[in-house]
Amino acid sequence: MDSPVPMPSRAEAFRYWLKLGFISFGGPAGQIALMHEELVERRRWISEQRFLHALNYCMVLPGPEAQQLATYIGWLMHRSWGGIVAGGLFVLPSLFILIALSWVYMAFGHVPVIAGVFYGIKPAVTALVVHAAWRVGSRALKNGWLWSIAAAAFVAIFALHAPFPLIVLAAGLAGYIGGRYRPEKFRPGAGHGAAAKALGPALIDDHTPTPAHALFSWVRFRRVLAGFLGLWAAALGALAALLGWDAALTQMGWFFTKAALLTFGGAYAVLPYVFQGAVEHYQWLTAAQMIDGLALGETTPGPLIMVVSFVGFAGGWNHALFGSDWLFLAGAVAAAVVTFFTFLPSFLFILLGGPFIESTHGNLKFTAPLTGITAAVVGVIANLAVFFAWHVLWPRGLSGGFEWPAACIGLAAAAALFRFRLGVIPVVLGAGVAGLAWQLLLAQA
Repeated sequence: MDSPVPMPSRAEAFRYWLKLGFISFGGPAGQIALMHEELVERRRWISEQRFLHALNYCMVLPGPEAQQLATYIGWLMHRSWGGIVAGGLFVLPSLFILIALSWVYMAFGHVPVIAGVFYGIKPAVTALVVHAAWRVGSRALKNGWLWSIAAAAFVAIFALHAPFPLIVLAAGLAGYIGGRYRPEKFRPGAGHGAAAKALGPALIDDHTPTPAHALFSWVRFRRVLAGFLGLWAAALGALAALLGWDAALTQMGWFFTKAALLTFGGAYAVLPYVFQGAVEHYQWLTAAQMIDGLALGETTPGPLIMVVSFVGFAGGWNHALFGSDWLFLAGAVAAAVVTFFTFLPSFLFILLGGPFIESTHGNLKFTAPLTGITAAVVGVIANLAVFFAWHVLWPRGLSGGFEWPAACIGLAAAAALFRFRLGVIPVVLGAGVAGLAWQLLLAQA
């Protein structure tokens, strides 16, 4: 590829993706903005148009779109090695940080100082979920048809306790039918971001030919598919052979494989499904621990779906998988198993589907079902907000009294998010300080 911008070496690319893994705070929007500023505007490794083209594909996929975008760009520049390194380094720093924080939480969570911090963080997380529902809804619900899908999804999961996969399938079918008969109601909105700026030529520019390794071929397609399916089957089969199919680690691998295929619309959309399975069915952790885990996920770099690593750690610890003397090892192994099975499909989607995207463009027949699913996601996130609010404001049930301090902290967090547009980190940290101060006041009273 002839370009004034030199191809970065593998070492240079490795250093950048590692740095990104440690600074990728702010959820998918913030992470995408970080990559755009660095890769499109400063380094010029990829042009605006090619960046958005890759992003649009990642938005269609289940899974964390920012991590998949990093994988896509890494693959485009440095073949499969580049994609695996870029996507892996987007996740690994967060995994190690979450394992450390999960250990602190599980080992010392009942210490008054830690308990006070989490008392304040829980209502802040509830406000964050409400804010997420508003943020997604303000973009997705453009007409009455989409509002109806969102409302139906809320009723289905809140009142009818319908399983999340069924809601996704029904919403996708509604979007497909709506796209055929009322296409103007189901067309996706404008692209992500403003028009491309005159930033000069890029390494992968608007009209740069697709590199040879990114061209589609059936031989490569079959090889990649067989490789990933073989890796997945070998990992799950090894767990089943060593521990048995009903063992916690084996069931975690199977459950989070399914969860990974259902994360349309981001982590908030799949959390109800994770809650149904991890808390209610398998009882790997409690509802209160789930809320605390989301708080930890919000305050670490990497995709928010990394909260599943906490779920794994808590499940391994609570069930003492390796005996009572090896709680940390059980938690760390379970967290690693969950992370592996959650993110493996994301690499498959990019390395398998990337050549299609480099040669073809989507159309309404494919985007309309996604529009329907995105609308349903708003209803599902709203249900999650109701669930969190219930457990935070009435932690002992309706007969146990209303937590006014938690409500005040939650309202302050909501004001910070909606009115003052503060970021996630200062809101969560501020709420933690407020919770600690309240608990210290109670202790002195």
